[in-house]
Formats: sequence, structure tokens, C-alpha cells
Amino acid sequence: MQVKSIYRFARISAFKAREVTREIQGLPATDALDLLRFIPKKAALLVIKTLKSAIANAENNNNLNPASLVVKEAVVGEGPTFKRSQPKARGSAGPIRKRTSHIRIILTDEVEIKRRQPAAKTKKPRAKKPAAKPASAETVTETSAPAADSKD
Repeated sequence: MQVKSIYRFARISAFKAREVTREIQGLPATDALDLLRFIPKKAALLVIKTLKSAIANAENNNNLNPASLVVKEAVVGEGPTFKRSQPKARGSAGPIRKRTSHIRIILTDEVEIKRRQPAAKTKKPRAKKPAAKPASAETVTETSAPAADSKD
């Protein structure tokens, strides 16, 4: 069963909020909440609010277990833009666009939960540079030109 929650007219641009929602798609709902708590962005707080609302909808309306929920879709669409103006030089005005967005999260219990495994760090052996050979007396060849005869 799918459960959705929509946060409409969030006062953040959709471009900034999409950066956060990309991180939680496909994660279990509880893991997504944990991840969002450590993202230091305003959009993370707004997405947490929406995700908690979706989890509460699933529990109260559909009697679903929050541990079995997976974030199927986390989408941010553009909302209306408030148009303001800022005074500029010589009596002109410059536009200010205060953008809003709609955050939509869809949870489902139909998808099998797959936990992300931390990437195993394997040390790749470094290619060693060939060592510089020391110049020894045996390998040095006579490369100096014989002294030129000077004319008297």
C-alpha cells in the first residue's frame, strides 16, 4: 500500500530541496530520518517534517508498521514565485524572486527493504616509480668532447 504526504508552499527553491530528496529515495523510512538529521541544510528540516507526516499517515490511517516502510518517491516540484522588487541606482528597481516548492513523499510497504552497505575500502597497490639508478664509475661513458686545439 502506498501512503503519501505533501508539504505545499515550502519557502525554499525546488533546486535546493531536490538536492536533499535525492539522498533518501529508495531508503527505508527510518534510515531516511536518521540520514536527514545529519544534513545541515534548511531543506532537510522541511523534508523531515514531510517524511514524519507520511509515516504518521501510514500508522494512523492504514495501520502499517513504520519499520516496513520504504521511501518509494521523494519529489520536489516548483510552487508559485513571490515577486518583489529591490531599489536600485538612479530610481530603478531590480526584481527579487522568492521561490516556493511542493515536497511530495510517497512511502510503500510493497518494496523489499534493501539496506545500503558501506563501500568496502580496498587498498589498491600503488604503482611504484622506477628507482633512479645512481651514476657509478663503470656506467659513465666519456661524453666530454676532447679539448679543441687553440690556434696561436
